[in-house]
Amino acid sequence: MKTQKIVFWVSTGLLSAMMLMSAGMYLFNTDEVSAIFKTLGFPTFIIYPLAVAKILGVVAILTRKSKELAEWAYAGFFFDFVLAAAAHINVGDGEQIGAFIALVLLGVSYFFQKKVFK
Repeated sequence: MKTQKIVFWVSTGLLSAMMLMSAGMYLFNTDEVSAIFKTLGFPTFIIYPLAVAKILGVVAILTRKSKELAEWAYAGFFFDFVLAAAAHINVGDGEQIGAFIALVLLGVSYFFQKKVFK
């Protein structure tokens, strides 16, 4: 059980760090992110709402105040990562590795949270 907790917290911590750094970039480097979003074919008006959603998702997963809210956060991150990977593959810029790493961390975190928080 101790090993499972360690795996959960390490994967969740790394995932949370990725999401918070991403949200920070969305909030503080908006011009650079806007250019990337335009290249990927996404509208730029979703940058701020997506940043807020990422922060709220991290809070939901880390605090576990509501089991259902944490499930929604995991689902939202899953769709975010899959769509990000697909967009990068579609434009052929080779930047999809970050989305795949995030998907792996998300899967590990989700699997082990089911074991740790029965």
